[in-house]
Amino acid sequence: MVEPLTEEQLKTMRVAGKAASDILKKIKTFIRPDITTRNIEEFFDNALSEYPGMEPAFKGFMGYKASCCVSINEEIIHGVPSERKIREGDLVSVDLGIKYKGLFVDTAYTFILPKASRQARRLVKVTLDSLHQGIKKVKPGAKVGDLGFAIQAFVEKNGYSVIRKFVGHGIGRQLHLPPEIPNFGQKGQGPELINGQVIAIEPMVSSGDFDIDILEDGWTAKTKDNSLSAHFEHTVAVTDKGPVIMTL
Repeated sequence: MVEPLTEEQLKTMRVAGKAASDILKKIKTFIRPDITTRNIEEFFDNALSEYPGMEPAFKGFMGYKASCCVSINEEIIHGVPSERKIREGDLVSVDLGIKYKGLFVDTAYTFILPKASRQARRLVKVTLDSLHQGIKKVKPGAKVGDLGFAIQAFVEKNGYSVIRKFVGHGIGRQLHLPPEIPNFGQKGQGPELINGQVIAIEPMVSSGDFDIDILEDGWTAKTKDNSLSAHFEHTVAVTDKGPVIMTL
């Protein structure tokens, strides 16, 4: 049974979500060719230290050793920051979470490096638009399948594939909570959303097939066919007045 959050808890999450959004904007100005994915993690750590009481949500979660995830091109999610350098034309997906006063928010954004191909830019736009297609379906009484169907239909209409192995999730008192929020599904199927619930919606989209491989680090997921991938995520509250994006 999903336990709804109080108004005060939702306000706390909104504060953390605003910080996450602000930091992503700062990362956008920082990302450039020849920096490493570890440089991005260091930037995130330094930026987050300016927000009293906030800490990286990912560090130590299920044994993950970094404070954020940075995935490039064919990497879908969970890219472990390393000495890999970013190059012109890359797609760089940054996924970060924040813990604040015992509550969690989670967000992700795919950045487009200069000289990226037209195809890469289109993939990113479709993925971001698919996120908003899902968010529009968020309301009390909606089924999880309604969100997944909206995302999947939009992505496939545009000639791309939704990654099936990884899904969104409930969030709030813990980083990952039920229910799972797949980016595929059927209308009217799955758990029902309730007022005061918070979910993380995160379409991961491939320009090729949806099959994946996990790299030797045990975390980084990539497309099996090495096709480009993009990833966007928002933490969204379910309310009687419509969806409220906490990480906007």
